[in-house]
Amino acid sequence: MTTTGEPSGASEPTEPTGPREGLRERKKRQARQHISDVATGLFLERGFDAVTIAEIARAADVSVNTVYNYFPTKEDLFLDRREGLVDRISRWVRGRRTGESAAEAVLRELREAVEGLSHAVGLFPGYADFMQVILDADTLRSRMWEMQGQILEHLERTVREEVGADDTDPRPQLVAGQLNWLHSTLMRWITAQMLRRRDPVEVSREALVLLDEMEELLGEKVLAYAVKR
Repeated sequence: MTTTGEPSGASEPTEPTGPREGLRERKKRQARQHISDVATGLFLERGFDAVTIAEIARAADVSVNTVYNYFPTKEDLFLDRREGLVDRISRWVRGRRTGESAAEAVLRELREAVEGLSHAVGLFPGYADFMQVILDADTLRSRMWEMQGQILEHLERTVREEVGADDTDPRPQLVAGQLNWLHSTLMRWITAQMLRRRDPVEVSREALVLLDEMEELLGEKVLAYAVKR
């Protein structure tokens, strides 16, 4: 199962909101995170389909309407970092270093995440439990497939903008497909290993070897495309 998700209660630290965040905005952000954490705990304990919005609201000590104000659907409660996940590979491409191509930036980011046992690539003990919730729920699996399409769409648009290509140039679409392949293949492999309850450190070492092999499979045109000047 391909995944780009990560549990809200066990993910990388949220980026600072900055000094301009007011008291009202901070309280709203904290309330949203509280509801998400409570919901994630219930889903992990009992399964996604077995938990209702009303039960989440009671456990979080808020009203049902408040839950829906922050999360339009129950799926949004579990995959609450959806926007950041959809933009992840595109962010890496936009933030590539001078002299670095789009593919080189994605490979570097993936290696750094794997070496650092990052939650963003599922290298932590609780990831298997998180993924099992998704595997057991049809609606969550459907949402993940939808997100995969959005990631690729967004990535193609980003690559096209970064190189200034017009809509008739097929290369941004082809390169975006290769970059998405790197990410999705690695995540699919890590997920399979973590579902076997393997040691994250061992999985990390093997994932680095896999990344080297995937890089060797990429053509020179892909590795040299969209170099930042």
